[in-house]
Amino acid sequence: MRPSLLDPLFAPATSLTGVGAKIAALLTRVLPSVLEDREPRVGDLLFVLPHSIIDRRSRPGIANAVEGAIVTLDLHVDQHMPAPPGRKNVPHRVLAHDDTGDITLVFFHAKRPWLENAMPIGEDIVVSGKLEWFNDRPNMVHPDHIALASEADTLPLLEPVYPLTAGLSARVLRRIATQALTRLPKLPEWLDPELKRRQTFPDFHDALERLHHPTDPLDVSPDNPARRRLAYDELLAGQLSLAMVRLRAKRLAGRPLHGDGRLRSKILAVLPYVLTGSQQQAVAEISADLSRPDRMLRLLQGDVGSGKTIVGLMALAQAIEAGGQAALMAPTEILARQHFSTIAPLAERAGLKVALLTGREKGAAREKTIAALENGEIDLAIGTHALFQSTVEFKKLVFVVVDEQHRFGVHQRLQLTAKGSAPDMLVMTATPIPRTLVLTAFGDMDVSRLTEKPAGRRPIHTVTMPHERIDELVNRVRSAIDEGQKVYWICPLVEDSEEVNLTSAEDRFAQLKPVFGAQIGLIHGRMKGSAKDAAMNAFKTGETKLLVGTTVVEVGVDVPDATIMVIEHAERFGLAQLHQLRGRVGRGDKASSCVLLYKAPVGEIAHARLSVMRQTEDGFRIAEEDLKLRGEGELLGTRQSGTPGFQVARLEFHSDLLEIARNDARAVVEKDPMLETERGNALRILLYLFGRDEAIRLLRAG
Repeated sequence: MRPSLLDPLFAPATSLTGVGAKIAALLTRVLPSVLEDREPRVGDLLFVLPHSIIDRRSRPGIANAVEGAIVTLDLHVDQHMPAPPGRKNVPHRVLAHDDTGDITLVFFHAKRPWLENAMPIGEDIVVSGKLEWFNDRPNMVHPDHIALASEADTLPLLEPVYPLTAGLSARVLRRIATQALTRLPKLPEWLDPELKRRQTFPDFHDALERLHHPTDPLDVSPDNPARRRLAYDELLAGQLSLAMVRLRAKRLAGRPLHGDGRLRSKILAVLPYVLTGSQQQAVAEISADLSRPDRMLRLLQGDVGSGKTIVGLMALAQAIEAGGQAALMAPTEILARQHFSTIAPLAERAGLKVALLTGREKGAAREKTIAALENGEIDLAIGTHALFQSTVEFKKLVFVVVDEQHRFGVHQRLQLTAKGSAPDMLVMTATPIPRTLVLTAFGDMDVSRLTEKPAGRRPIHTVTMPHERIDELVNRVRSAIDEGQKVYWICPLVEDSEEVNLTSAEDRFAQLKPVFGAQIGLIHGRMKGSAKDAAMNAFKTGETKLLVGTTVVEVGVDVPDATIMVIEHAERFGLAQLHQLRGRVGRGDKASSCVLLYKAPVGEIAHARLSVMRQTEDGFRIAEEDLKLRGEGELLGTRQSGTPGFQVARLEFHSDLLEIARNDARAVVEKDPMLETERGNALRILLYLFGRDEAIRLLRAG
């Protein structure tokens, strides 16, 4: 049960004065916390924080004011010049002066009686707003604040600036946030006292007060102790809920999967290469985890082409040696089939029975596979999420490998492990994730990293080229194909769009077809599965030499003799995606290149991305740069993909707090797994405050 202490914060926002259904609907646009379909609550408004401050303390006088600056002026009202009747496009002007000069205050579509009442002729007033020059005369259009001199102390000299949306004014949002703050009850302290002292964190209530009622521009900066305190609270809530998911998953009794090594040694014997040092280390870490009685939850991070699949296969083989069944799940059909074509020959030579199960397998063949899984004839199942539908039963599923897990969403981790009796789990990703994001999205997992490329892989030469030189590029591609090379050509869209002026894959295919004839193929996400397979197969076998497509080739497609990657409109892609696409070439022993074709003018962030791509092939460095350029919300794809969208914390400023929060959370769960101590009870309140109460439901479920 939620503590009754929090009831005022869980009341609907419409319980606040001046918040009706219309304002509540607008609030959902500025509330990062209202991600699920529910009405905004009073407590949500506490965390809509100002991002900057308007400083109205400057009172330089009219003559000394800098153009474009926000100033506060003490004026004497001289004259009103209303708009002539019927001339709505002419503004109402108020002429005023101070000791240093004259100024015109300008009001469009103004209500004359209100203006004459607010600024009577002959009265002294105080106004604040942006000063501009028009026709050699200082002007202030629609001052932000107007007050009689006798009421000057009502003017806010330091004004917090909140995130806004159309239809919701700064004044209204400020009033609502201030009102929400008055509903905040006195809450117990959930922070460790020593940590609080070391970080100079204020109390939770004081931190919110300072941010909503700043007395200095520095009060709202991301590195102010008040902001850092709230960022830490949010990160701690996230890490604590992950630690509790981990505890729950580990509690589901695992079983040691020792294996005798016979299948693994057969696989190693048929490999045409030796594992790299980091592959060997990852295999050893995973093997040690599998041999323990606890359940394994491990993330295997490897850059494009670092050889994750073989590490995954060695782990799958160990689980099967120990007498169980194993499954490998991929996010797309193309990738599932790719894994099947890579793994099946190696596994079968080691004596394993392997089956493929995706949404495309139908009828008798599908039924036969499902029956063989249920009676234990199949050792290893490879497929899409079709593997985990209710109709599919395993005889003894003990281990699951999930590839590119962020495409499934974090919540499915618990769902996947419901099959079998709490199988061990290895999550693999070729999207290099910065350390900070690994902690936020995968904080419940141990991590192995592959940092080397397999022997024989050559570096990829990356160049940028303006769109105007496309004819020259087509000639170079034609020469490369004549020499026997294979080329990918990636476009951002499937078909032409009236809204976006970008070249589509279908359009580019049509333009290049006369040049390349039967040597060109097309692949995109709207094609039927069988047509995609045929296009991919034709490219693999060399029937076609140039494959025009969309980002459907981004993940896992393996054509070792493809040596050139052209990415059209590269300025429109994110860094992680550019890096993934580039990783489709350079997979064999031939020199490879990547051409980033861009259309000028290129924005600052796009320019920075293209520069990073030219400078480095290190996926982890690229991921760190991407985090700086784009922020954590988008880095793993869409915000809905399971990455936490933060309300207060910003990883580019607060990543140092993340590690501390993770260690703190793990220590809490170790000492007080049911959150029953005094601090534990306070931490339950924290989890409710930041919408992490699903972790408390886990506690109740035992």
